[in-house]
Amino acid sequence: MHMHKAKVDEDKCFASLSLLHILVSHTNIYSIICTSVYPFFFQTGNQEFEDSMATYSPFIIFIVSAFSLVSLCSSIPFILLHGRLGDSCSNPGPVLYTQQLRYLSGSVGFCLEVGNGAITSWDTPLEAQVEEVCRKVKATPELQNGYNIVGQSQGNLVGRGLVELCDDAPPAINFISLGGPHAGVASIPNCSQFDALCNHYTALLGRGVYTNYVQAHVAPSGYTKLPYDYLVYLAKCSFLPKLNNELLQKNATYKQRITNLKNLVLIMFQEDGVVKPKESSLFGYYADGIPGPVLPLQQTRLYTEDWIGLRTLDETGRLKLISVPGVHLLISLSDTMRYVVPYLKDDASVKP
Repeated sequence: MHMHKAKVDEDKCFASLSLLHILVSHTNIYSIICTSVYPFFFQTGNQEFEDSMATYSPFIIFIVSAFSLVSLCSSIPFILLHGRLGDSCSNPGPVLYTQQLRYLSGSVGFCLEVGNGAITSWDTPLEAQVEEVCRKVKATPELQNGYNIVGQSQGNLVGRGLVELCDDAPPAINFISLGGPHAGVASIPNCSQFDALCNHYTALLGRGVYTNYVQAHVAPSGYTKLPYDYLVYLAKCSFLPKLNNELLQKNATYKQRITNLKNLVLIMFQEDGVVKPKESSLFGYYADGIPGPVLPLQQTRLYTEDWIGLRTLDETGRLKLISVPGVHLLISLSDTMRYVVPYLKDDASVKP
């Protein structure tokens, strides 16, 4: 599909010189800040540093918001759905990335929170998270004519649930998935020894991922797909078998709603150590019941039998499978410009 650059109507936009303008104009500086400095400080597991940043993060967010250069145009808005590893819309990571995308695309963007963020993303079943996001999208005036979705990690499953399960909602147009565990995860995530929240919930996962209690109280259990327990997964896992139309009784509505997307952009991180296997970000996974080599999407029954419309999207040029260097969610500015921003601009966002 040929992309045209979105034209900015100056009569409909507001722009002001800002710190972000300077940073984005100097891509090397901005890329270092976004892909090196922030992850180094905020994902090291340094509890003392994280505690201090919890004190100062509101100030950081205020500064970023106050000095942001954002072209607020009449284009299609987007929502960002963050992941679960301690993230929330009050943390600098999702805030900075939302601001970056707002500036680079010229689109209005919202970091859409679920509950209280970090804790809710761990302890609330994914279907309940989807229901809350569904209500918020339907109640947000700016989204009523359609919107794009940018998902990070677990937030992609909430986003896909929003597309498939949310009745009478505004139309989702483009869906850009960064490191989403779409085909499930085969192992419990590793936690820093300093991350008490992560360690608490992974300990619960280890006691029996498919028990009723864990399914109701630990969100990642809803997409944990143990290769050697495939039949148990189908019977006991509360969320992903439904979302991926893996159950015997298929839901045609889920497929229809996915195929209504203009583009589905799936981005895998080549050194991803959180989503296991990393190919799950592209819907690749182990053969059913066989913990052997990972099958690419096109060799899975999900694709060949077109359970949720991925083959349909692929055959019509609307499914983008992308692999980028880096660890989980650590996307460079150049890759953001190449693979994310074009789908947030006007010409890529208008339904045909």
